[in-house]
Amino acid sequence: MTAGARTAPVRAEAVPGLAEFGQRYGPEAGEWDRAGRLPTDVLDAVRRAGWLGAAVPAAHGGTELDALTFGRLCAGIGAVCSSVRSLVTVQSMVADVVARRGDASQRDTWLPRLADGTVLAALAATEDTSGSDLAAVRTRIDHTPGGLRITGRKLWVTFGELARVFLVLGVSDAGPTAVLVPRDTPGLTVHPVRGQLGLRAAMLADVVLDGVVVPAGNQLARAGSGLTHVVAAALDHGRFSVAWGCVGMAEACLELSARHAVSRRTGTGVLADRQLVRRLVTDMVAAVTSARLVCEDAARWRQTRPRPDRTMLAKYVAAGAAARVTRDAVQVLGARGCAPGHPAERFFRDAKIMQIIEGSDEVCQDHVCDAEFRRWAATATAGRGAG
Repeated sequence: MTAGARTAPVRAEAVPGLAEFGQRYGPEAGEWDRAGRLPTDVLDAVRRAGWLGAAVPAAHGGTELDALTFGRLCAGIGAVCSSVRSLVTVQSMVADVVARRGDASQRDTWLPRLADGTVLAALAATEDTSGSDLAAVRTRIDHTPGGLRITGRKLWVTFGELARVFLVLGVSDAGPTAVLVPRDTPGLTVHPVRGQLGLRAAMLADVVLDGVVVPAGNQLARAGSGLTHVVAAALDHGRFSVAWGCVGMAEACLELSARHAVSRRTGTGVLADRQLVRRLVTDMVAAVTSARLVCEDAARWRQTRPRPDRTMLAKYVAAGAAARVTRDAVQVLGARGCAPGHPAERFFRDAKIMQIIEGSDEVCQDHVCDAEFRRWAATATAGRGAG
């Protein structure tokens, strides 16, 4: 660990083993970031903890966490390393849609292995012409005597370097279609991506599918519903996880800043005596508190009547909070916060990614605003009808 670095704090009293994970591995997270990969012992620790099965029903060997506990898990991991949190996120995204949209055979085949981490999963959706607009994907899925033939190239696949199965979004004659593609299928090649701005240990990869053929039974849900019923549901789950991860990294940076401010001597006092520093820390407290409250609200909705717009709002607010708090943490910490290996420096880079992945800020704004306008339009219509 680089001199001057600090271990990011963990707030995870509700999740057994998470505080211990942070204490054990937190000091090493900066090294993972520089190496561009997660060590095997970290992957094994996440498997043993059962966190990869957070979205898998107990009947299939998972831990089946409720929404609030899952959120706290993501916040606690996010306070240590966003790349580890991304591993839990993408595994849960795929497991959740297999559990919800898969048939009995697909659930029996995949869920136990996703739960225990025997199989790591990845979502392969983004292409060079389709990021936020996934309806524009060009990957082809065609019927063939051997099943389904898939041809296309997917970009920025989180943990694509390690994944043993890919949930691939493509387009068939019926429209957007989702298919599970094992890594060892002939024609599938993985090309690691290195040096991106953030999430450097998330082992991203581009995935090429060159006439890959899989059984027709690997298709999730009916053809034509791959975006609306499968990938959209996976992304909703991902946004919820990302939002809570942002809460964790923001809380970590707030604590790092406050601890530094009360101990760093400057002139005749400490940094915490400086009015402008006090303003920055006050704004951090407000941002962190707001983000956690909005995420808790989204968790309550997920447990009762899921509302994707509330998840979008949580992701938008929390990602923005993380971006502001990590930026201001670097400012308060000064040269220490800029040092390689320091959590604030790493979180500062990671936070910007959070404003883009799983729906950019602008996409979230559109969805949240549309939902609010629909609500008031419906109220206005009902009022005119009553009149």
